[in-house]
Amino acid sequence: MSLRVENFGCRLNALEGDSVEALAQAAKLKDTTIINGCAVTGEALRQARQAARKAKRDGQEVIVTGCAAQTDGETFSAMPEVDRVLGNEEKLQAASYQSDGSAISDIMQKTIASPLPLAANTQKRARAFVQVQTGCDHRCTFCIIPFGRGNSRSVPIEQVVTRCQELVEAGHKEIVLTGVDITSYGPDIGLGDIGQSGQQSGRQSGPQSGLGLLVRAILDGVPALARLRLSSIDAVEIDPALLDMVIGEPRLMPHLHLSLQAGDDMILKRMKRRHSRAEAVAFCDKLKKARPDIAFGADIIAGFPTETEAMFANSLNLIADCDLSFVHVFPFSPRPGTPAARMPQLNGSEIKARAARLRAAAQQNLANWLARQHGKNISVLVEKSGEGRAENFARVQIDPAYESGALVDVTVRGDNGFMLLGDAL
Repeated sequence: MSLRVENFGCRLNALEGDSVEALAQAAKLKDTTIINGCAVTGEALRQARQAARKAKRDGQEVIVTGCAAQTDGETFSAMPEVDRVLGNEEKLQAASYQSDGSAISDIMQKTIASPLPLAANTQKRARAFVQVQTGCDHRCTFCIIPFGRGNSRSVPIEQVVTRCQELVEAGHKEIVLTGVDITSYGPDIGLGDIGQSGQQSGRQSGPQSGLGLLVRAILDGVPALARLRLSSIDAVEIDPALLDMVIGEPRLMPHLHLSLQAGDDMILKRMKRRHSRAEAVAFCDKLKKARPDIAFGADIIAGFPTETEAMFANSLNLIADCDLSFVHVFPFSPRPGTPAARMPQLNGSEIKARAARLRAAAQQNLANWLARQHGKNISVLVEKSGEGRAENFARVQIDPAYESGALVDVTVRGDNGFMLLGDAL
C-alpha cells in the first residue's frame, strides 16, 4: 500500500499533517501509515491506538506522532503495532523520516515556533489554514495540551503575511488563522500593546496587542484576500483594536469560535478559566448588537468533576444565552497529570447523559438560527461539490456545478435542520 497520513484533532494538526506528508514523500516512504494523533481527550488517544492497530493489520509500517505521541510516547512505544514514535517538533524535521529511530524532545524547552517546511501554496483545501502560533502559557486544570505543544510561541508577522500572500496568489479566497491559543499572539516576539503614540508599552496598557496587529497587517498587506477568519479564540484576551475589526471590518468574517468550556462560575473557577459566565454572555451580546450577522461557536465540557445538576444547567442554558450556533461538546475525560484528574469524578453514565443533553440543546439552537437566515442573500465559499460555507460559517447546500474555491452569491430558500439551502442569484 502507499503512504498515508491520518490526522486527528485540531486545524493546526491537520495543517501540520500536510508538512508531515510532504516530508515523508520526500524521504520516499512506502507502505507506511503516519498517525498524526490528538491528546485532548482519552477518546482521542483511543482513536489513535485503534488507527495504529488497523494500519498494522493492513501490513503497513506505523509511525505515531502529534500531541498523542508527545504526551503519551511511552504508551505508543510499547504497542507492538507501532514501529516509531515522533514528537511534535520531530515530525516537522526531514531527518526524522530518513532514519528508523524514534525521537521525542522536551517540548517545554522550545522558545520559537518552528516554521512549517511545506510550501504555503500547496494546500488543497478551499479554506486555507495559516499557522500564526503554537503552544499555550495557560494551565487550565483539565487540559494536557500545553504539555503536548509547549509554551506559547508566535510566528513573526512578516512570515504570516508572506504566507497569506502566497496562498492568495495560488487562488485561495479565504484564510483561517490557526494555532493553539491565537489570542496570546505576540509578546514572545516583542509585540506588546501599542498605545496611541505608536510606542510599544506594557501588554495591558495600550489598545492594540499582538493579534490585532497581525490581523491589521494581513488585511493591509494582502488587499486581494477576500475573507479572513479567526479560529478558536479566548474572548478574555481580545484587544480593543481586534474587537473593532471584528465589528467593522467586512473582510474579517462574522464568526467566532469561543473557548468557553462551561457556563457555571464555580466550574469555571475550578477549571482555572479567566472569565465568568456574565462576561461571556455580555461579550456575545455586545457583538450581536454591533454586528447582527455574527455567529458564535463554542467548546463546552460535559460532566466536569464536582459538577452538580444546577451547575450543569448553567452550561446548558449558556447555549441559548450566548446564541451559540456551532457547539463542540466534550464529555469530560480525566487526563493523567492534570489537576482535574485528581478532583472528585462524576459517574461515566452521567457524563454521557449530560453530553447528550448539551448536543440536543445545541442542535435545537442551530435549527432556530438556521431558520432566521431564510430569505437572506449570502456569499458562499464552495468547499466541495454541492456544499460551501457562508461568511457566518453556516454550511450551505448549493448547485454542485460550482467548483471548489469559488465564491458564489446565493439566496437562502430554506434549511434541512443542519445546513442552509441556497439558490444562486
